[in-house]
Amino acid sequence: MEEDDVYTKDGTVDYLGNPANKKKTGTWRACPFILGNECCERLAYYGMSTNLVLYFKERLHQHSATASKNVSNWSGTCYITPLIGAFLADSYLGRYWTIACFSIIYVLARLGATVELSPCDFKVTGSIYQGMTLLTLSASVSGIKPTCHGHGDENCHATTLESAVCFIALYLIALGTGGIKPCVSSYGADQFDDADPVEKEHKSSFFNWFYFSINIGALIASSLLVWIQDNVGWGWGFGIPAVAMAIAVASFFSGTRLYRNQKPGGSALTRIIQVIVASMRKYNVKVPNDKSQLYEIADTESVIEGSRKLDHTDELR
Repeated sequence: MEEDDVYTKDGTVDYLGNPANKKKTGTWRACPFILGNECCERLAYYGMSTNLVLYFKERLHQHSATASKNVSNWSGTCYITPLIGAFLADSYLGRYWTIACFSIIYVLARLGATVELSPCDFKVTGSIYQGMTLLTLSASVSGIKPTCHGHGDENCHATTLESAVCFIALYLIALGTGGIKPCVSSYGADQFDDADPVEKEHKSSFFNWFYFSINIGALIASSLLVWIQDNVGWGWGFGIPAVAMAIAVASFFSGTRLYRNQKPGGSALTRIIQVIVASMRKYNVKVPNDKSQLYEIADTESVIEGSRKLDHTDELR
């Protein structure tokens, strides 16, 4: 086999930073770990968000309007933070490390939220104190977590400080999902080389399975987990998503040796400004007939590390 057929042609590298070997990395050998991560992460997210208004009303004794507003603000934050994750992934960290770092934030916040969100269903033991973060410890210490007397939601109440701990955990989860949401689908696409016709065809199939995984996680969360929260208890209802998120992280790290990684290309904002300045300076420059003269260098690779050259097109003129 020729050397050109051994390595990918899209600039991807393996976990050691070497050119990605097509026979040992990427394609469907790597995708199950990514799909498993996405399915469990969506199960964890919807397992918390679907019934969150009811929790605020029953356990924090918030008015329906206040509970709905708080959930809407939190959900909106979950859809804004991906801008942060996407910028860091493309500019500095790369998709692998962005998913990895933000997943850990997600899990640690999720553990804290699990203890915080289920005060009547869990008793904190010494082993929990040994294995959790400062957030989890804060959410577990008597006097910080909402206090329940006896059984029943009407016997629970939360002070301002106790409610604040709950919301800190929730917004850390929003930060965590901001690093996962914009990167997982594109990271799955990175596992297929567009220069290879067979792999390019398989990429379309990957997205079908990707959205199938999302819907499976959402379906389980919106049906089974909601039933558990309503009929078994908040402890189990929020504990299961926490375990699911831990499984998601384990699934993702398990495929590390098999992944293909695109190198980050530096700040996208810098390149945007460069394009704007260049377009203004060259506004009156006549477009050459030879399309090859439009490139900044003669090589096949882009001068920007981690980026590929874009073919010239007459669209959008």
